[in-house]
Amino acid sequence: MLGRIAQINISHGGVPKHPVPHALVHSLGVEGDSHAHPHIHGGPNQALLLITSEAIEELRAQGFPVYPGALGENVTTEGIDRRQMRPGQRYRLGDVIIELTKVRAPCNQLDGYGAGIHQAVYNKPAVKAGDASTPTWAISGFYAAVVQGGMLRVGAPIVLLDQSA
Repeated sequence: MLGRIAQINISHGGVPKHPVPHALVHSLGVEGDSHAHPHIHGGPNQALLLITSEAIEELRAQGFPVYPGALGENVTTEGIDRRQMRPGQRYRLGDVIIELTKVRAPCNQLDGYGAGIHQAVYNKPAVKAGDASTPTWAISGFYAAVVQGGMLRVGAPIVLLDQSA
């Protein structure tokens, strides 16, 4: 086991997303979850957004009033090093298998959490270059495609299956 699902989050669009104890996941995401701007968010390559609880704590330490679900993630993880996450990695989250597709670029939905949050979570040149050594790597989260749907449950183990497809 690499980590665990700390929280599963859904909303009727926008942020914050609210916790649920379990959720059915399919190729387009979490059942019961919606996007405020479906022309930007969602789709098969952005079916899920994962953010580590450790990244949320880093942001809280910088003074941002964030908490699990506040940044719009579907899955808040615990015990995964965001600096080790890469596009193409496949993980098993309980019964669900996902493949990381890209680091999430923050949108204006996060503005309510304070000036400077975009810079605190994302470095566009570093992400474009694939530079995981940047201090902000994946603080904004990672989008994932669903390879195998199923039920997500809080507390379920997260296991790295392979490094790339």
